Amino acid sequence: MIRILCSLSLMAAMAVQAQPPRGKVVVISLDGFPAYALDDPKLPIPTLRRLMSNGVYAGMTAVNPTVTWPNHTTLVTGVTADQHGLLANGTITRTGGWPPVKVEPRIDKSKMVRAATVYDAAHAADLTTAQVDWVAIENASTITWAFREWPSADGPLEKEMVAKGAITSADLDGFTKANIVFRDQIWTRAGEYLIRNHKPDLLLFHLLTLDSEHHSYGPNTLAGRTAMAFLDSCVEKLVNAVQAAGIADRTTFLIVSDHGFKAFQKQIRANIALQQAGLGDKVFVLPEGGTAFVYLAEDGLIPRVREVLANVEGVDRVIGTAEYPGLGLPVPEKDPQFGQLLISAKDGYSFSGATGGPVTAAAPQTGGSHGYLASDPDMNPIFIASGYRVSARGRLSGVSNLDVAPTIARLLGVKLGSAKGKVVGIEAGR
Repeated sequence: MIRILCSLSLMAAMAVQAQPPRGKVVVISLDGFPAYALDDPKLPIPTLRRLMSNGVYAGMTAVNPTVTWPNHTTLVTGVTADQHGLLANGTITRTGGWPPVKVEPRIDKSKMVRAATVYDAAHAADLTTAQVDWVAIENASTITWAFREWPSADGPLEKEMVAKGAITSADLDGFTKANIVFRDQIWTRAGEYLIRNHKPDLLLFHLLTLDSEHHSYGPNTLAGRTAMAFLDSCVEKLVNAVQAAGIADRTTFLIVSDHGFKAFQKQIRANIALQQAGLGDKVFVLPEGGTAFVYLAEDGLIPRVREVLANVEGVDRVIGTAEYPGLGLPVPEKDPQFGQLLISAKDGYSFSGATGGPVTAAAPQTGGSHGYLASDPDMNPIFIASGYRVSARGRLSGVSNLDVAPTIARLLGVKLGSAKGKVVGIEAGR
């Protein structure tokens, strides 16, 4: 019996030894970076290329809606939008008036996100967590240090950075109205500061310049490529900060995006079509770029509304609630955030909230949109893993953004049992 117990103890000790030491994870989201851009050998992204060559990379599939907040929330929960509750860039609330809904971004995370997050799991395991410009994370109690999308000179981290000369109070004056390149620079300084001074076990970091340029000028443009080069320099600063902090040998970098992009030349103003059909006070359309949510005062109007919208130039599909579960979207009976119909746009078209002019009109210039159905490969975001516990294996296939949260959890040695994705095979032998 003693011999058996000793053998079991030895086996248990060996199993513990076989587990790699817990590392640190830096997640960097480059908003609006399409996976297809990585196939351009002339794209000026030397830092990302270096990370790719030393690790793995892939084009991920996104979840519906292919919008920033829903997909960022999937990245940290590993579940689809019908489960985590984010369907737009904020919570969709019923107004009790007209229009019947509005999007509220300034709601606490505890009331906005309905699923467990990987930073919740990390915090529960006594790990330190940090976020810079992440979304759906307002006043999250499980974030140790936060530099928010809407920073304030009164914020604890902001005060600390000002006191140590990392930023100035003037940098924060009118911050939300400053140009996006400046804001990304300040967010990058915050990321560098956190890494050098606090060395969080998990850092969630998000930059927005590329999304802004793609919206304004469209993808595959000089503006977009210039923004990618700028973001590459921001990533380099974070990589250098990790090296300077002496934690490079135990830090894993995950470089991701939330969605891809498509160019459009025409705008669809669905609310105008409904007004012309005499339905303007009974039906409202909330545009999300390549798709739009349709809210009806009564279900009996569905056949008539379907007919009107199906005949609008640029509308590809009118989708009913029976198809929602297959798209990872909630039915209105279970979540009043969503409408009774969903409409999708054809290539070259994007939905607009404009209430004047023709129903379908040429855009002032070619622009860019996301929000198209996730089955469209142009919506695929990027995934790059490099650093601690990542083997140089090149391109991977079959990666979903549902897989990112369980991969982070594995790297941190924490449990996220609610996640529906799988751990990405970034390590040798996986």
